Amino acid sequence: MRSFEIKTKIFFGDQALDRLAEIPYNKVLIITDPFMAQSSMFNLVTDPLKRANKEFEIFKDVVPDPPIEKISEGVKKMLEYKPDVLVAVGGGSAIDSSKSIREFALRVEPYAEVGLIAIPTTSGTGSEVTSFAVVSDPKEKMKYPLVSEHLTPDEAILDAELVKSVPPAITADTGMDVFTHALEACVSTNRSDFTNALAEKAIEICGVFLLRAYLDGNDTHARQKMHSASCLAGLAFNTASLGLNHGMAHQLGATFHIPHGRANAMLLPHIIEFNSDINKHSKSQKEYLPAVKRYATVAQILGLSSYNKIMTVRSLVNWVQFMLKEMDIPLSISQMGTISKEEYFNAIDRMADAALADACTATNPRVPTKEDVVKMYQKLW
Repeated sequence: MRSFEIKTKIFFGDQALDRLAEIPYNKVLIITDPFMAQSSMFNLVTDPLKRANKEFEIFKDVVPDPPIEKISEGVKKMLEYKPDVLVAVGGGSAIDSSKSIREFALRVEPYAEVGLIAIPTTSGTGSEVTSFAVVSDPKEKMKYPLVSEHLTPDEAILDAELVKSVPPAITADTGMDVFTHALEACVSTNRSDFTNALAEKAIEICGVFLLRAYLDGNDTHARQKMHSASCLAGLAFNTASLGLNHGMAHQLGATFHIPHGRANAMLLPHIIEFNSDINKHSKSQKEYLPAVKRYATVAQILGLSSYNKIMTVRSLVNWVQFMLKEMDIPLSISQMGTISKEEYFNAIDRMADAALADACTATNPRVPTKEDVVKMYQKLW
């Protein structure tokens, strides 16, 4: 028996942030990063709280790839202030930090039922509706995915006003993260009709609106659509889980600090080829791996070639590469120009071991060997 559940109540559309004036909590701890805390946009969050006479304090020490020590500082702040609710404002790092802070603080001192409201300021991670969080250990150069239904936010507020000023490079990285979430959910061994419906809609939206949002940040309609796509993809992979793409991307982020969405995007053509066992030299086969049918469905949603299975999967790989080129995302590590060949190749063996052990890899449609993963990291150079 299997199940599908959406725990998070989602508020979206015009003036969605007005929900903060109506929340059933009186003592609020806002968790965000220093840049957001100083931004004029932050008033969009604090003004409704002030109007409703809510007491609030701000913890603004969130950094990218939240390290364990910053989570510890947040736990200390929460236990000192003892809020009724945490309000996470930011990208995946702020939301993941909030999830971890609440989880660990209440293990130390379960003083009350504490709510969690997530307000994403990027259209990418889907963390506002998932039971996942990722924390980093910089000393070990490792990222650790946490998975628990207790991590899932109680409410999510999706307001496109908060993403209008996101620069093109981050729009590209986070947008491709949305696409990767949806695609991996579509081919996951744990997918279902329910997760497919959500993931396929997210893919459709990405196909129409991602490039629009990248080319014109003030295209409010495109921004709203990508904000919805991020959430839909999050709902899909929260149940279906992900795959090897994320398992390998986590290691690139932990080792070389490559932005998560960018690492996912760069890996994606190689992962599609591996999962389908179809590359540019492939000929028609009597039988195809199970993922081929799912990739063909995705290609059709994007309006790509469906003449035969080989061409359909190749058209999907070509579409991903086209999007990377259009949005100035490097197609390889060497194109980045920031990592030496020796440094990269010396890290491959350790990254391959960590990718195989990563929780996301468990639901990949094709079971990889260490040799498979090493080869893909090498191809990425």
